[in-house]
Amino acid sequence: MSDAISAPAAIHTKRPTSLATLTLGSIGVVYGDLGTSPLYALKESLAAASAGGALTQPMVLGVVSLVLWTLFVIVTLKYVLLIMRADNHGEGGILTLMALLQGVMRRRFTAISVLGMAGAAMFYGDAMITPAVSVLSAVEGLKLATPAFEPYIMPLSMAILIGLFVVQRWGTAAVAAWFGPVMLVWFCVIGIGGLMNLIGDLSILAALNPLLGIEFLLNHGYAGMVALGAVFLTVTGAEALYADMGHFGRKPIKLAWMSIIFPALVLCYLGQGAMLLSSPDKAENPFFHLFPEWALLPMVGLAMLATTIASQSVISGAFSLTRQAIQLGLLPRMEIRRTSETEKGQIYLPRANWLLLIAVLYLVFAFKSSSALAAAFGIAVTGTMVITSIMAFLVMRTCWKWPLLVSALVIAPFLAVDTIFLSANLLKVFEGGWIPLAMGTALMVIMITWQRGSKIVAQKSVRDETDLDDFIRSISTSSSAVRVRGVAVFLTANPNSTPTSLMHNLKHNKVLHEHNVILRVVTEDVPRVPNSGRASVEVVNDRFTRIVLRFGYMETPDVPAALRQCAAGGFAYNAMNSSFFLSRRVIRAGRPSDMPRWQSWLFVNMAKWADDASLYFQIPSGRAVEIGMQINV
Repeated sequence: MSDAISAPAAIHTKRPTSLATLTLGSIGVVYGDLGTSPLYALKESLAAASAGGALTQPMVLGVVSLVLWTLFVIVTLKYVLLIMRADNHGEGGILTLMALLQGVMRRRFTAISVLGMAGAAMFYGDAMITPAVSVLSAVEGLKLATPAFEPYIMPLSMAILIGLFVVQRWGTAAVAAWFGPVMLVWFCVIGIGGLMNLIGDLSILAALNPLLGIEFLLNHGYAGMVALGAVFLTVTGAEALYADMGHFGRKPIKLAWMSIIFPALVLCYLGQGAMLLSSPDKAENPFFHLFPEWALLPMVGLAMLATTIASQSVISGAFSLTRQAIQLGLLPRMEIRRTSETEKGQIYLPRANWLLLIAVLYLVFAFKSSSALAAAFGIAVTGTMVITSIMAFLVMRTCWKWPLLVSALVIAPFLAVDTIFLSANLLKVFEGGWIPLAMGTALMVIMITWQRGSKIVAQKSVRDETDLDDFIRSISTSSSAVRVRGVAVFLTANPNSTPTSLMHNLKHNKVLHEHNVILRVVTEDVPRVPNSGRASVEVVNDRFTRIVLRFGYMETPDVPAALRQCAAGGFAYNAMNSSFFLSRRVIRAGRPSDMPRWQSWLFVNMAKWADDASLYFQIPSGRAVEIGMQINV
């Protein structure tokens, strides 16, 4: 573990050294969701505030005030200045927080795991809704050009989404090079559009007074709370600042927000508010009305590009989160493909990609408009933010060693704001908000089941194994086994026990290789492990060697590549004379079962669904030998 603490040193050399390059990259990848919120956030907030009635000046001023202060409090104060300090060797995200806390809170391991799983499940809900609502809101701008486009909005939106998910297999490197410049143009354009309308009516600057937002909430009761839930749409991408911190670093993300993103968003929202003060009839789609008629179609095209980028960002985030969940033992193994030889974060998970596409297309087909989808949007994000606040408090207490009173005073205001927004969004449960809750609950059940079932399987496997040292002593005096040339690598979870695959090979084939490696693969509580700490080699005798390979939870294990690094420890790996022996466990529901019948059935089917260990560990198929065994759970 101690060797793994310096993991970031192994990856810094691959990052661009230019602060400007990193800042531009963060604008394209990190801020896509936040940057496209002006397409629908203020429109939905004002629609909720007016409840179908006339739009008044106090409504516009109050809602715009809430929007601006929500951006400042949640994004600037909470995430940029506070939460981003809680990194695990440069990496961020809800599962990174979980790994960070599990390293110091062993007694509350289960509680921390449940919090992390809940946050991850909510993020998946966000990943399903973001592409649907973002692309729909952009394509709906075509209706302003001519109503004749209306029948084509859904088919065009679904075509864009299908195309986006289809190209994932080729990686995002070539497309991502354009993300930063396109989003930089987007922020400049929306800022200029807002400024042009702001100059026409400076009275909207009164919305900078937070008391107007509070007064609006006090005077509008239930409608005010519903509007507050819609206001939260302005910060739906805030979690990405934290989740993507490892790709760009804290400083470029902060610089991008303070110098470009925040000013552009403030100008855009103020501009929409100024326009609506003089033309409340444009409330149906205030964003596109910021621009003159001749610029409408170009803006729709730019908005489609921006929303596609926003969708790509959350898809990439879902891939990264899935890999972390697999490494941390929360999900079954899935095929993980590297789409870049130089960038570790660029990966593609075919199964996760197609499942996500099915969920997104279902949402578009079921809701049919961005306004209908907006009701389901906020709950997933607010739920994640509440969990992040709770876990950040625990980090302050256990990792930073802050006094209880100081930690509580710092986090309480943010937790209160998050809870208020969550309460406001829960009012929309029956209008579609139940979807992310249902999806999140289902994903949590899946994670808990897989974690529990895997623990039971591991316990039963170890129970049937014998001590390795005793086995080695006994085999050295036995001549019944045929000695064959070559190296046999036996994967096991416990390097002190004799692997089941070794026992079965000896029992049924009566064969023992010239050299035998007992190999354990460990996932550390750090994002990446440097090459210097990758492997530990223990030569037991001239026939047996113990090797432990360590990978970070942000890495895709490559066992053959790691074994090639073991020469300094006394083990020379040669792919041509090595065979990998793996235990292929056939999981069946036992009677009686160690889990409830429904959970046992679910785990058995998830085990069937999991990819082979040889594929996951990148072991060549021609060098892998799988020996079956049956385990009842």
